[in-house]
Amino acid sequence: MEETGGRGDLPVNVVRQSSLRPAGSFKSSLSGRSTPRGSPSFRRAYSARTPRRESKAGLSGFQWIRGNRLVFWLILITLWTYIGFVIQSKWAHSHNDNRKGFIGYRSERGSARRAEEAARVAAASPGANATISSGAGTTLLEQKERQGDKENVTDSARKGKNVSSRQKGAARKNSRRSSLERRLRSNVRMKPTVVVAENTTADIDDGIPRKNTSYGLIVGPFGKTEDSILEWSAEKRKGTCDRKSEFARLVWSRNFVLIFHELSMTGAPLSMLELATELLSCGATVSVVVLSRKGGLMTELDRRGIKVLKDKGEFSFKTSMKADLVIAGSAVCSSWIEQYLQHHAAGSSQIVWWIMENRREYFDRSKNMLNQVKMLTFLSESQSKQWLTWCEEEHIQLKSQPTVVPLSVNDELAFVAGIPCSLNTPLFSVEKMHEKRNLLRAAVRKEMGLADGDMLVMSLSSINPGKGQLLLLESIALMSEQNIAPIDIKIGSLSEEKDLSGVITQNRTNLNASEAILIEDVNSQSNATRSTSKKHKKKRSRSNKRGAMRTSRNLLAIDESTQKPSLRVLIGSIGSKSNKVPYIKGILRFLSQHSNLTKSVLWTPSTTRVSSLYSAADVYVINAQGLGETFGRVTIEAMAFGLPILGTDAGGTKEIVEDKVTGLLHPIGREGNLVLAQHLQFLLRNPVAREQLGKNGRIKVERTYLKQHMFRKLALILSKSMKPKI
Repeated sequence: MEETGGRGDLPVNVVRQSSLRPAGSFKSSLSGRSTPRGSPSFRRAYSARTPRRESKAGLSGFQWIRGNRLVFWLILITLWTYIGFVIQSKWAHSHNDNRKGFIGYRSERGSARRAEEAARVAAASPGANATISSGAGTTLLEQKERQGDKENVTDSARKGKNVSSRQKGAARKNSRRSSLERRLRSNVRMKPTVVVAENTTADIDDGIPRKNTSYGLIVGPFGKTEDSILEWSAEKRKGTCDRKSEFARLVWSRNFVLIFHELSMTGAPLSMLELATELLSCGATVSVVVLSRKGGLMTELDRRGIKVLKDKGEFSFKTSMKADLVIAGSAVCSSWIEQYLQHHAAGSSQIVWWIMENRREYFDRSKNMLNQVKMLTFLSESQSKQWLTWCEEEHIQLKSQPTVVPLSVNDELAFVAGIPCSLNTPLFSVEKMHEKRNLLRAAVRKEMGLADGDMLVMSLSSINPGKGQLLLLESIALMSEQNIAPIDIKIGSLSEEKDLSGVITQNRTNLNASEAILIEDVNSQSNATRSTSKKHKKKRSRSNKRGAMRTSRNLLAIDESTQKPSLRVLIGSIGSKSNKVPYIKGILRFLSQHSNLTKSVLWTPSTTRVSSLYSAADVYVINAQGLGETFGRVTIEAMAFGLPILGTDAGGTKEIVEDKVTGLLHPIGREGNLVLAQHLQFLLRNPVAREQLGKNGRIKVERTYLKQHMFRKLALILSKSMKPKI
């Protein structure tokens, strides 16, 4: 039986009609007739052509796409878009390397190349070409490059006789574009970045160069060194609340609103930050209103999970109305308090104003609102008396008697200093932290380039006339340039201290075993010091008189052969919001005029990682002028690390530092320069006296200025200010 369409011997011509092709010719289609493919007329008309093969599956699919015009055009548009995107991206990447693409954009490779060129220029002339201009924000190398580009454009324009009109127009266009780029870059230019230590960067905007033979060297911060040696960081902390304390009982499930006047790394914002952290740790709800976001504490607030309200106006007022208590942390908050009371007049009964400034300008700024709040709180007795005196002069009647709540050393610093706190564990005991702090001291001093016998004097605060950094440098210059008669100071023992509220602290009964042992060691060493001082008093005075002429001029230089101790000074904090640039320029001019101070001055950026700085230092100077320091948070932090304090006899420093026991006091102004120079010289030559003063100060911090002391007094204020729970 024959199989139709099979592979038989008969040449059967099988023609299949395609459904995609119209049957018949175009003429017949128009006439309405159709000629089938298998008809004799169709075969005769196309008999000269080669018979078509059967279409494959792929061809049929392509023919389907051709038949469906919408899909066909979509595919074409997609391909065209993809090709355009690839070409545009290649063009953009090629222009980035030429530094002529996007205005204000700099590739990483170009930035690295310019940094290497700047380093070579700095090595050739460190005094001039490597200097960073804070006003312009660019290096001299970049200025020369821009000047060269401008000269090339103008030269090409000058040769107009040999250049076509099209090239002249391009030259004018390039010149206009370069001027536009300079204007835009001046508007959006970022602050110059200076490498201040290994793998660390800091934004320096005070005009202080990284390294210069006339000004000194910028060191730190040492956060990575702390993490590698201490093997602990604040990020690992879960909570430090003392659940058994009265403060924790009062704030549990309460709602608080805290007012920050700014976010700088200074005393008031840091104190409010720690208060917010403790409230959260004790189970309270905390919302923060920030009046000025300038500063570097926003990341720290985010890290600790503290909620910051984006609105400091209407929304913050509504949030404060629902809170149990509003705590304002600065006299600058007076404007917010005034606006809040206009929206909610009854809110005055729920505001505690913790004022941390002690200048008349701050009083004048806030005097209209002092009698509108529930309670005023100050940091020291001297500050409280001063503000009450101003209130009497202005006839202001307060609603209640002001209270005094001094600041404290936080748990992080107490932990590194080796003081028992809530962060201690069996793995990180007090003894273990003493060992790690000694390792940290050695590592940081090595990075600073200090010898073992060098005395590092530190003044860590914002750089402005009120802090007296220039007067400190004048005292150090006085030591090296003039013959200062040596003095002999008898270091006393720590007496029974009274806290600021007038209640005698239970020192020996409440101290733990390690604290009691430490006190006994200090007392025994002080007795031994007294006995030996009597025997060698005459010998010391003779030797001091003989060596005064020889050593007074060499205190700031290291003798490589004998390794005599030298004095170095560390000044901070660079980049602080409260810095005064004209004052800093005056300091730099003074240093350039005294070449003997060249290798004695170190600078450090503003940072919250200060444990390494306190560990490396030997003496702390709080040279506050005017009415003196309001309280001096850095003072008690330095005392916690066992540093003797050289402070002015004014303000809250007198309440913290006991003269000739925990430190040495000197008058304010230039009258105190000679006394400060004598005190520096005394401590440089008497390391035993430095150690004794530091131990006494450490004991006083353990008695009075730890976290539990501050929150115990805050609990009394909260109990008077908040309504009891129902």
